[in-house]
Amino acid sequence: MLTPQTHGHGGARVSTYNIANALTVVRLILVPVFVVLMFQDGTLWRLAAFAVFVVASITDHIDGELARRRNLVTDFGKIADPIADKALTGGALVVLSVLGELWWWVTVVILVRELGITALRFWVIRLGVIPASRGGKLKTVLQIVAICVYLFPLAVLPFSAQLLMVAHVIMGAAVAVTLVTGADYVVQAVRLRGRAGEAGGDAGA
Repeated sequence: MLTPQTHGHGGARVSTYNIANALTVVRLILVPVFVVLMFQDGTLWRLAAFAVFVVASITDHIDGELARRRNLVTDFGKIADPIADKALTGGALVVLSVLGELWWWVTVVILVRELGITALRFWVIRLGVIPASRGGKLKTVLQIVAICVYLFPLAVLPFSAQLLMVAHVIMGAAVAVTLVTGADYVVQAVRLRGRAGEAGGDAGA
């Protein structure tokens, strides 16, 4: 049976039903809302989809800060937060590609990297935790900024062609950082497994 409490930092019991986890759940709920809005015709619908994506992205920052500052880190949050993040950015990338506004190869590269790193986390989860790097955080910021530019109805703005080029450049940078940080994570995971294997060999010697 699931318990509404879990151990936080320092052994203190933290309720799963807290504001940080609530924001994570809200972000998950906003994903299908965003997708539905994206497939509606009209500038106002597109602006609504843009607004939903921005709000959902902001909750990602807020729930993480709340969890750390108020010691609201829970097992549910550790699992649900990255799922919500990937659902939001992945959903946006797929929808943009379906609508012909973003190259499919970009979406595939990013999604394969994200899913691959998730699998690696499970591969090494019992051996240790590889902390999020600055590159990983930069990757997330670049992806969100680029997606926001793509989502906004640029046709209503002057210099829309130039703004679209800016979106392409930012997304290109996001893809590059995505690949570099992904490779770095693979190297760290392999080293972690190797050290664990050596420790096991020494213990059996």
